[in-house]
Amino acid sequence: MLRFVYIVLAYLLAPVVLGALALRGFRDRSHWEGFSQRFGLGAPVRGGGSIWVHAVSVGEVQAAAPLVNALLARFPRTPLVLTTVTPTGRARARALFKDRVDVRFLPIDLPGAVRRFFQRVQPALAVILETEIWPNLYHHCGRQEVPLVLASARISPRSVKSYRRLVGLFRQTLSHGIFIAAQSEQDAERFRSIGASAERTHVVGNIKFDFSLPPNIEAQGTEVRRLLGRDRPVWVAGSTHAKEEDVLLAAHRQVRARYPEALLVLVPRHPPRFAEVAAALKEQGVRFVTRQGGSAAASDTEVFLVDTLGELLSFYSAGDVAFVGGSLVPIGGHNLLEPAALGLPVLAGPNNFNSADVAKLLVECGAVRLVHDAGELAAAVGELLSAPAARSGMGARGRRAVEENRGAVKRLMEFLEPLLP
Repeated sequence: MLRFVYIVLAYLLAPVVLGALALRGFRDRSHWEGFSQRFGLGAPVRGGGSIWVHAVSVGEVQAAAPLVNALLARFPRTPLVLTTVTPTGRARARALFKDRVDVRFLPIDLPGAVRRFFQRVQPALAVILETEIWPNLYHHCGRQEVPLVLASARISPRSVKSYRRLVGLFRQTLSHGIFIAAQSEQDAERFRSIGASAERTHVVGNIKFDFSLPPNIEAQGTEVRRLLGRDRPVWVAGSTHAKEEDVLLAAHRQVRARYPEALLVLVPRHPPRFAEVAAALKEQGVRFVTRQGGSAAASDTEVFLVDTLGELLSFYSAGDVAFVGGSLVPIGGHNLLEPAALGLPVLAGPNNFNSADVAKLLVECGAVRLVHDAGELAAAVGELLSAPAARSGMGARGRRAVEENRGAVKRLMEFLEPLLP
């Protein structure tokens, strides 16, 4: 009965969701590309019997890279399909994997769309990163006897009750067909408490720690630093969002009162907002240059706006202090591990629920410092710019935390291999 109600609601909501996606295409045409895949359409996968990996957006796609590369190396003759929900996630996946991976949009969770998707992809194994709940997809995996793995799976104590209410939608799959590769023993126990099979629930770890920095990242950082100014203080705000930039600019004004030559590198999260952020900087009278403009920062430049894709790591590597966005607004925070692995002291707002365990670990070891407003952010940036030893200490602790938590992909591969024919 519960599943019937869910299907009815899904059909009622589908026009709203699809309509919203279509309307976004007037602002960003990438929403229209591959739109038929939202209905489960698209070319059949050559060879069939694919490995299907789902990563919802850019962050999860980036985190999935070590796993995808390991699967490609171990099963070179097996087609690999990666689905995502967002156009930016799809663009990142295509940039990372080129034609080695069939990149598609995940279909909407309606029985017909799911059925068409399975007919075209013919998965022999499904790997869903973290804990995305798609009842009809899960149900279809159970019916088709496709092993379904929740990889790097997590569930917060607050979410247990909500998940327990949803279990009826895929109870059979959860108890018989879903394998849980949990991030921690606490996560594993929470999954067991909502009905996951104890025999199929294991602790594997968080694959986000297994990313690799580009081998030439230090050289890239040195080159970028020439554009920014070698002898001036530079702090980098990565993956920022609307309203968050206002806080950052207010903090930067306070930083410049203490360090008149300080430069803020601003890297908005979403490409469609590049022009919007540039317009806001002009309106506020901020002296800035853009990455696309090709000019180096002048001595009086206050902000360097990165309006290109795929360069955040290079700019982190060129900075003295990093701020990770999506955390001063209720977005949930973005990747804290990349600047930590580069040995940078990291600042973030209090909203880090997208990767709460990672944030907790890095805060507790002293690699990340949380701030709540422009005043706290400006004070933290100022303190770190004035204390090279403190910057080095935070950076070293971050690097060590990343290294000590690697190895999840190797354990996950050992978990996955017996599930494939």
